[in-house]
Amino acid sequence: MDNLAKTQLGRRADPQYDRGDLAFIMVAGAMVLLMVPGLAFLYSGLARRKSALSLIWVVAAGNAVTIFQWYFWGYSLAFSSSATNGYIGNLRNFGLMKALGNESPGSPLIPELLYSFFQMEFACVTMCILLGGIAERGRVLPAMVFTFIWMTVVYCPLACWAWNVNGWAFKWGVLDFAGGGPVEIGSGVSGLAFAWVLGRRQEKELINFRPHNVSLVSLGTFILWFGWLGFNGGSAFGANLRAIMAIWNTMLAAAFAGIVWCLLDYRYERHWSMVGFCSGTIAGLVAATPSSGFVHPWASVIIGILSGALCNFATKVKFLLRIDDALDLFAEHAVGGMIGLFLIGFFGDADIIALDGVSTAPGGFMDHNWKQLYMQFTYIVAASAYSFVVTALIAKGIDMIPGLHLRGTPESERLGMDDVEIGEFATDYIELRRDFTDGFAPVQGDHHFAAGDRHGHLETGLRVNSHDNSAQSKDSNEPSTIEEKPVNKVADA
Repeated sequence: MDNLAKTQLGRRADPQYDRGDLAFIMVAGAMVLLMVPGLAFLYSGLARRKSALSLIWVVAAGNAVTIFQWYFWGYSLAFSSSATNGYIGNLRNFGLMKALGNESPGSPLIPELLYSFFQMEFACVTMCILLGGIAERGRVLPAMVFTFIWMTVVYCPLACWAWNVNGWAFKWGVLDFAGGGPVEIGSGVSGLAFAWVLGRRQEKELINFRPHNVSLVSLGTFILWFGWLGFNGGSAFGANLRAIMAIWNTMLAAAFAGIVWCLLDYRYERHWSMVGFCSGTIAGLVAATPSSGFVHPWASVIIGILSGALCNFATKVKFLLRIDDALDLFAEHAVGGMIGLFLIGFFGDADIIALDGVSTAPGGFMDHNWKQLYMQFTYIVAASAYSFVVTALIAKGIDMIPGLHLRGTPESERLGMDDVEIGEFATDYIELRRDFTDGFAPVQGDHHFAAGDRHGHLETGLRVNSHDNSAQSKDSNEPSTIEEKPVNKVADA
């Protein structure tokens, strides 16, 4: 195509779209990009200091690999309009071919080029959520190989099911506004499968495990909250009333879920946990993801309350399954996504759906469409089963390749993944103390979970006063004394 033809194409394509809609989606896409550093800070704060930077690195690198995959063939596999099988697209838009000013497959309000960019940010956020599953024991190179394959084999089919005009769930009438299936169930259930393949951390690493930097957790959460407004609001694909409704519903669900989670934690611990508030807020944001463009604000209050409570209880599932889901990806993202999706079947309203001026759907049970309940439930089961099984197979396959073992050695776990994998540190405390176990010996006896503790349990340890005792030994032949006291290993790890 010569330059004149290209110019004429731009002039023909551009005027059919409202400039306000274009600007709104571009800004919303940039807001969604902020969720990537938000996740990085959140994960870093939740981990121990010795593995904090590795989680920031893997989120940043996973974002880059996903961008390449989406440009290469990810967008085409998810959204090519000429796909006919209902499960995955074809390569019609390979390398963004034929994705310029054409009307997008997701909405007539924006061009395909902008739609592909906005959906790319969704893919990036999904992958970054999932990569939290490697916390404190996973190697970063195999995680990048896993990223490209998982995006191709798991995320693209899930996105095709829900949002491609030829996807089986879309054609059946399943309602999923901003990604309860592809984003939340996809990342949460896959994170559980990935953690299962990796195996549990060493038991001594689970003792007294708790976030090392709650300030980072809080910062990451509020960045996520801001970005989520673009995530859900932008899914209306225009500056319209439905986008405003989605933003309102997102705010309400997040606020109520955060408060409910805090109250439940207070019942056990008699403290107002900041980590609990952040966890609840994220659970509410997750539940609002599929539902915010389908329900009234009063329904979002109910969705927020239920997601805060049920996701809090779901944090205990990993102990029952003996799967070390260190960052509670399943409890917050998978369960939250399931709640939001299923409650659309109750509270979905055709009037809310029509607020963008182009969409129509029959709503849910409250709108006299009881069939929506079993449609949503079937979609939840299908997305969950597919995500877990295929993710586990991918992870097992990669782990069998020489040089691509997913998990680090016991020594690397003891030293921390920052030291072994990255060679840099979020906090340069390692120069002060290289050996994280120096000065500690476990105490024999029973150890108990603290009531309401979702991370692990406390242990009493023995601290050897090596400097004082060595000085005493020089002055006398008496053996060095050992002082027994509770040890907060987090402070040293």
